[in-house]
Amino acid sequence: MLWSWVWAVFARPLPRSMGCGWKRFLLRLFGAKIDNTAVVYSTARIYYPANLTMGPNSCLDNNVNCYNVDMVTLGKNVTVSQGAFLCPGSHDIYTHKHTLITAPITICDNAWVAVNALIGMGVTIGEGAVVGAGACVFKDVEPWMIVGGNPAKVLKTREMRD
Repeated sequence: MLWSWVWAVFARPLPRSMGCGWKRFLLRLFGAKIDNTAVVYSTARIYYPANLTMGPNSCLDNNVNCYNVDMVTLGKNVTVSQGAFLCPGSHDIYTHKHTLITAPITICDNAWVAVNALIGMGVTIGEGAVVGAGACVFKDVEPWMIVGGNPAKVLKTREMRD
């Protein structure tokens, strides 16, 4: 609860990507492991900073919901675009109490999670992979694949031109 208040008062009022160093400081104060070049936009929502690791040049864009009840790890040069939902938790549908279950999310180097995508618990997005806008990913994505849809399916291989 304290974390939510601190972010709402000291980070959220800042314009978009301004004050990146200050926001990294606040996140680190609450246990996050964030590279000095990572960017967290003011409107991103991070449930529990201690379960967040961000590599060099990684970014949580506007309105990303990082509901990290388990570890969420972003490698280097990772972009998580506007409105994406990173959700490493669910509920056990085989119990009457619907007990919370969790598994970490890993987004590897040079991957991109596009606008409004959902990444479910236990998923690894491979190096260089792209998750298309609005995709729902519940299984690992192989390196350099482009996926889209609900549930996400492989669309093609990502081939870099430079």
